[in-house]
Amino acid sequence: MPSKVSCLYLLTVVCWASALWYLSGSRPSSSYVGQVSIPMRKAPKVSKNSTFSNIRTRSLNPHDFGYLINEAKKCEAEPPFLVILISTTHKEFNARQAIRETWGDETTFPDVRVVTLFLLGRSIDTVLNQMVEQESQIFHDIVVEDFIDSYHNLTLKTLMGMRWVATFCPKSQYVLKTDSDIFVNMENLIYNLLKPTTKPRRRYFTGYVINGGPIRDMRSKWYMPRDLYPESKYPPFCSGTGYVFSADIAELIYKTSLHTRLLHLEDVYVGVCLRKLGIHPFQNSGFNHWKMAYSLCRYRRVVTVHQISPEEMHRIWNDMTSKKHLKC
Repeated sequence: MPSKVSCLYLLTVVCWASALWYLSGSRPSSSYVGQVSIPMRKAPKVSKNSTFSNIRTRSLNPHDFGYLINEAKKCEAEPPFLVILISTTHKEFNARQAIRETWGDETTFPDVRVVTLFLLGRSIDTVLNQMVEQESQIFHDIVVEDFIDSYHNLTLKTLMGMRWVATFCPKSQYVLKTDSDIFVNMENLIYNLLKPTTKPRRRYFTGYVINGGPIRDMRSKWYMPRDLYPESKYPPFCSGTGYVFSADIAELIYKTSLHTRLLHLEDVYVGVCLRKLGIHPFQNSGFNHWKMAYSLCRYRRVVTVHQISPEEMHRIWNDMTSKKHLKC
């Protein structure tokens, strides 16, 4: 039986080298012309109402996408203390690997069970789909649903994560939703914020809370049409770069989303759902949605830092883990 290392080497040399030009970004972009047919593992079928039996029959957003890749047994052995949901794209293999080898390593804290999952939709590029499928067979930490993976579908990706937690990991205690260019200070998150020895919180949601309103400039990345969201203010919401919530909220948000008009701004949409649920997110200054210059003492105080490359992730992680004996 080949080891994971040898499998990864084979995948890198054979598959990734042969498809390198697909990842270069220099080729013309493909246009979507229909359903992409690719050989993928068949994920276990989940009855639409197996977990959410009391949902009204007519949904505004039914979220009826099937799983192309699933890890349905991730939580069977023991409910985790923390589930990490990482929004990623097909080409970000280096970022996923850096996370696996640093803060996303499930074995770092022997006294606390952590489950790490990478969330994806379906690429319009068949080769990229096949490469992610092979990566999944090695690491078993990827979940893919059958919607097109795009910036405007980030909300679907987050709802996919909420659905997965509610369906396959309902007894977990907390969930971290973040992105693949984020560094997470796991020790600070687990032991200083969530505190495994204390009673688990319910209806708890925290991160970098934003109080703002819709941008009506069509040139903006965060443009919000008036007919889609007519109000002048958004409800308080946490930056999508990283937020933490008690696991009971996953099902609540998913159920609420089925009857809430979809918005393409994922973090705003989660805020809209929280407002419907009467849940107010707590501000936490440890969550940073911008880049910070590295210093050991500064990074010890944070929970998340944005815009971190895979190379930086390794450097920061190695420095912090090797200097735990130093005081600030």
